[in-house]
Amino acid sequence: MYYNEETVIFYNGEFIKAKDASANLYSQSLHYGNGVFEGIRAYNTPEGTKIFKSYEHYKRLKYGAEVMNIQLDYSEEQLTQITYELLQRNGLKDAYIRPLVTTGSDMSLLTSKETNSVIQCWEWGKYMGDKLLRVKTSSFQRPNPKSCFVEAKVTGHYANSILSTNEAKNNGYDEALLLDMNGNVAECSGANVFMEKDGKLYTPPRGHIMAGITRATVIDLCKEEGIFVEEKHFTLEELKNSDACFFTGTAAEVVGLQSLDDYQFPLAWEKSHGYKLMKLYKDEVLGLRQTSKAS
Repeated sequence: MYYNEETVIFYNGEFIKAKDASANLYSQSLHYGNGVFEGIRAYNTPEGTKIFKSYEHYKRLKYGAEVMNIQLDYSEEQLTQITYELLQRNGLKDAYIRPLVTTGSDMSLLTSKETNSVIQCWEWGKYMGDKLLRVKTSSFQRPNPKSCFVEAKVTGHYANSILSTNEAKNNGYDEALLLDMNGNVAECSGANVFMEKDGKLYTPPRGHIMAGITRATVIDLCKEEGIFVEEKHFTLEELKNSDACFFTGTAAEVVGLQSLDDYQFPLAWEKSHGYKLMKLYKDEVLGLRQTSKAS
């Protein structure tokens, strides 16, 4: 589903066929998880194909490479230009984009001096679908922020997400919700959390979470629309006494929750702030909000 015989990728400075690329079985990324990646979307807007917040995503990619001591010499602008060309070569106007930076052959625990950079893209619908989610509280916690750089998208960090997702799916749920080391709500396996209570929205603050670019966009939309939003810690008990809840992420966009464990969120999704923000976010990425503002 991700590539075919004609798919083109950008690999170490060249555009090549995906089928011709080879993987390094001695890569430090494969053995130890020392690599960084991004998840970006391009949308087919009335003004043509637009990569949503490309600069912000590539800035985070470069931040991740920096904190993991991985050499990445491209600028955000260069990476953006390369990505637009990649989309064009693949004939894609609406796509998910996956830049990945891996490290070379080195079995020591010092970052390898060899770097491999790849950008891939493919058609991909909303990662969590469109239906309301049944969510399970995970038995796994998000990593202690003193154990790693929690706001860097490091490949190895996502073993935690795989564990929590497997647990949820194997128990008949759609997704997992993880707490932090202090027992507060952190995030789901691959998206941020917003809670609605008495007409106000709350989302966990930075520190124990991957503070997503979609999360920041939704906070900005709230401020523009006059929706109260506060970044604060809250417990699982508080979430299970709230009116509604939704997740945000580049792959998931904005998706609502039906239930958490045995708790059913009482506010109808169509009457919630999350539903309104889902629509506003879609207009934002398609460039329709500015059009409506201008008119």
